[in-house]
Amino acid sequence: MAGLPYPFKFLPPPVHTGSMLKNVAAVLLDGVHPFELGVLCEVFGLDRSDEGLPVYDFAVVSAEGPELRTHVPGFTVSTPHGLDRLREADLIAVPAGSDFTSRTYPPELLDALVDACARGARVLSVCSGVFVLGAAGLLDGRRCAAHWQQAKELARRHPRAIVEPDVLYVDEDPVITSAGTAAGIDACLHLVRKEQGPEVANKIARRMVVPPHRDGGQAQFVERPLPRSRCDTVGGVLAWMERNLDREITVEQLAARAHMSPRTFARRFQQETGTTPYRWLLRQRVLLAQQLLEATDETVDAIAARAGFGTAAALRYQFDRVLGTTPNDYRRTFRGPRAA
Repeated sequence: MAGLPYPFKFLPPPVHTGSMLKNVAAVLLDGVHPFELGVLCEVFGLDRSDEGLPVYDFAVVSAEGPELRTHVPGFTVSTPHGLDRLREADLIAVPAGSDFTSRTYPPELLDALVDACARGARVLSVCSGVFVLGAAGLLDGRRCAAHWQQAKELARRHPRAIVEPDVLYVDEDPVITSAGTAAGIDACLHLVRKEQGPEVANKIARRMVVPPHRDGGQAQFVERPLPRSRCDTVGGVLAWMERNLDREITVEQLAARAHMSPRTFARRFQQETGTTPYRWLLRQRVLLAQQLLEATDETVDAIAARAGFGTAAALRYQFDRVLGTTPNDYRRTFRGPRAA
């Protein structure tokens, strides 16, 4: 598959008289996650023709027998459709499942996914479904999205894949990959918008009571506890830096507190923390700003001052660079619309 010409591209939403997105199949493996399957059913499996929306020829397909376990005890899924149903699909979607990071997959399924791309169909993964696409060789040389907790394992198992751990989804037509559960909604609506226009995607999103498009990426959801030094050579300096994030701090000041030359201090700091004083300080300031946005009603200007950024513009710049979002959008995400 590495030699097939599938370039990365984003296409503007076309005005369609006829769409290439009509026949959709969700293919399941044992241990499927019901919510991720539900995302595909909600976007592609419901008849909304009463609102003038397209009706997809949607089917749930089993890759491992007529009845499948889900990861919820006592909850099974049955379907009459086998892998033959994939031959006519314009889109094959693979939802997440248990043990996808370590299990093997039916060769017939992997062949069907490769054949689908070769004939011009698309494949889409939700969360850990990306590991199935990787096993089929469809990620080789392509950018792809993965849940931030699984990104390193995906890169380890598929070293030719270009894993993007901070994004919600990646469109490397004909392969579309999404990160966590809700990011599957983003990827599905993106494909609808791309094939059938923003009006269709917006109407489906409105019915689902979700935003038709979300800004930002996964970085804002990753838990990053404050890093601690394993050694105590710069431990006192780190504690002082945490208490004085609102101050202008130079390496020379820090070196003086540690009774070292600036060069020696910078080298020792790198050895003990794995980063530079500037980057460590910047990360702590972003973390403090996140905490204040979540827990207080202070203005962005006030938070920028308390966190040591000085101005709201500087805070917005660093939020966009580090988290891929804005302070107000971050606050809305983690405290709700009233907070903003």
